[in-house]
Amino acid sequence: MKGENIGFKGRIKKISGILPDSRPAVAGALALVAIFIFLAGSLFLSAEDKQVIQNPSFEKLADGRPENWRPITYGGKADLQTSPLARTGSHSVQIASEKGADASWSTVVRVKPFSKYRLTGWVKTEDIQSLGGKGVLFNVHGMEKYQTGALAGTNDWTRLEMIIETELNDALQINCLFGGWGRVTGKAWFDDLGLEYISGQRLQPRATVQADKKLTPISEYIYGQFIEHLGRCIYQGIWAEMLEDRKFCLPLATAESPWKVFGQPHSVHMNPLLVYAGVPVPEIRLKGDGTEAGIYQAELALRKGRKYKGRVVLAGDPGALPLEIRLVWGEGQDGREVFKLDRVGPDYEKYYFEFTAGTDTDNGRLEIVSRGSEAFRVAAVSLMPADNLEGFRPEVIKTLRELNSPVYRWPGGNFVSGYDWRDGIGDPDRRPPRRNPAWQGIEHNDVGIHEFMAFCRLVGAEPYIAVNSGQGNETMAAEEVEYVNGSPETPLGRLRAKNGHPEPFGCRFWSVGNEMYGDWQLGHMPLKDYVKKHNRFVEAMKARDPNIQIIAVGAVGDWSRGMLEACADRMDLISEHFYVQERPGLLSHVYQVPRAIRRIAEAHRQYRKTIPQLKGKDIRIALDEWNYWYGPHIYGELGTQYFLKDALGIAAGLHEYYRQADIIYMANYAQTVNVIGAIKTSKTEAVFDTTGLVLKLYRQEFGTRPVRISGRPEPLDVMAAWKEDGKTLTLAVVNPTAERQVLSLKISGFKVSRVEKTFRITGADEKACNVPGRNPGVEIIAVSEKFDPERLPLPPLSVTLYVLK
Repeated sequence: MKGENIGFKGRIKKISGILPDSRPAVAGALALVAIFIFLAGSLFLSAEDKQVIQNPSFEKLADGRPENWRPITYGGKADLQTSPLARTGSHSVQIASEKGADASWSTVVRVKPFSKYRLTGWVKTEDIQSLGGKGVLFNVHGMEKYQTGALAGTNDWTRLEMIIETELNDALQINCLFGGWGRVTGKAWFDDLGLEYISGQRLQPRATVQADKKLTPISEYIYGQFIEHLGRCIYQGIWAEMLEDRKFCLPLATAESPWKVFGQPHSVHMNPLLVYAGVPVPEIRLKGDGTEAGIYQAELALRKGRKYKGRVVLAGDPGALPLEIRLVWGEGQDGREVFKLDRVGPDYEKYYFEFTAGTDTDNGRLEIVSRGSEAFRVAAVSLMPADNLEGFRPEVIKTLRELNSPVYRWPGGNFVSGYDWRDGIGDPDRRPPRRNPAWQGIEHNDVGIHEFMAFCRLVGAEPYIAVNSGQGNETMAAEEVEYVNGSPETPLGRLRAKNGHPEPFGCRFWSVGNEMYGDWQLGHMPLKDYVKKHNRFVEAMKARDPNIQIIAVGAVGDWSRGMLEACADRMDLISEHFYVQERPGLLSHVYQVPRAIRRIAEAHRQYRKTIPQLKGKDIRIALDEWNYWYGPHIYGELGTQYFLKDALGIAAGLHEYYRQADIIYMANYAQTVNVIGAIKTSKTEAVFDTTGLVLKLYRQEFGTRPVRISGRPEPLDVMAAWKEDGKTLTLAVVNPTAERQVLSLKISGFKVSRVEKTFRITGADEKACNVPGRNPGVEIIAVSEKFDPERLPLPPLSVTLYVLK
């Protein structure tokens, strides 16, 4: 068809027109045949001619809702329903709001990449008033340039249309939009949408690697990571502590506490007077009749033959003796090991113990019990595998060393805006537990500055610390800088030395705050006020250490522009964040990552041209949070399972970082372990998630000096980079389609003598994944195959990396 739309009468005329006028009977007969062919052909239309939008006139309903459509409210309060007020048929969809809303009826349509479509639809409005929104319109979600004109006021049924070029998308979300980048009031009805294929191009991937056209070398910091006190990232993830709420922040024996009462004590209550870590401690009053009573925590994962070390902080009355601390893995005496305490006093004291598990179980218990009388109090308990590395899980540290990230950002994230760094220093058992200020759960404060620095040393990375510019102030931030980097002669340097580390830690990277532009952020304030606060912070922090590198809070748009205009003299880098969600269509899902990176880079190039304060400055981007973020959340709070299709997107994202190396200096993948991280853990194992395999492979094997790629490689993503030896060229190709692709590749400025190594990441399907304790669905494999650049075969759903000599 190639976009030709001649209609039914045109087809009849075209077929009849080839007949001589002297054969009218035959012409008539063939005309009837033509009618049959047209009608039959309508049942077998090509993909280009089919009605792409399902249920375009909202006539098919299920439970009162139009099939294939879903209501979405982005802001405000909207009433979204079907309506009998229809342009044709019996139904339309309606959106109404009295106080203002930004909302849509939305559907997902499958399209061909690099094709042109015409979107049409009809809209009726009643008293549409803007509260910052554009009005009533149609748009393509996530592609801001594709939106029809917007209607306001009162309008009878009006046809809106636009031409859409799909680019590297194979699925689009079409919105019947009420509001649009702001809110509106009034009522609107939508009906009779259509999406017509106009034209397209056949994709034949071709590319030239111009090995002699070298681009800006990448900064190794694009392989950075970000860990936050959120979910199971640190606790139950990186940190080896096996007990939850080990300092009894939650009232014992309540539904939210992991601690349970053992036996039948006379009473268990939280004693508000005999505090230890700033919170009341559980006091167990015993009956004195010889029956056992105490507290325990279950669901501990124990492995046969593995040693476990712990400590308990106790105080009690003499009658409570003997006290027993027991690790239990089964029934009877053979299913436990016992540590007996034969002394106790009125003052809190630490007691240390060690156990060896007798069998495998995921429901082990730690019990603290007595058969005596009077009472005892438990202030803190700890249990870790004996092979922990300075408090960190050895299997996780091993995996992180393979990841080999050069820098870790900590402690947040949203968490930092409510965090007091002083809570995380000193005796860990006396550090106050608190409810997480930004997320769910308890912040134990077991991992503070000293532990974070030890972690960075263990994994071979530089530290990057965010200070609290939300609820904190410049004095708190400056004192933190002095504590971390000050000499032992400074007041806070002396405190650091007292806490076990005389030498300065020497942290170079410091960010002032996190996402302070967002109303979800603790301490959020308007930009005009925040720029003053930022400058005060920097002056105070640099007064303690003038050599630190400052990362400022940015967000493309008015916020980044305002920060650069008012604070350019008080920043070295500017932070940007982005997260993308799951999208239908493989290409659409994968390529949203590089598009987001490119959008941020292009915005900052424009800032350099238009903001006078940037003249002569090279303030590059620290994209210190980036990733996919969507469900299902199966690894604790916000703990996302990633799939092969996400790995393809992260690989394409790395390629884009290489293309933007002149302006992006750092990128910190969030949040390393569990949550939305590159590594997922059970209680005893750690595995690379699919996205982590990509980060590991590129960090270990891909070059650092990108070169220019020309041609039309679509739907593939191609990148190449020299290694530092200047003799090795690495080539990486992402195939984000479910079909085998053949790339026609030319390499100029470099003669391939041999392929040293070829690596591939792939799996059975786009949903292939890696789960702790199961065989991996996605792996890095070394392959041996002929390298024929003129016809380079790429398996479906794959990342292939070649090391060329």
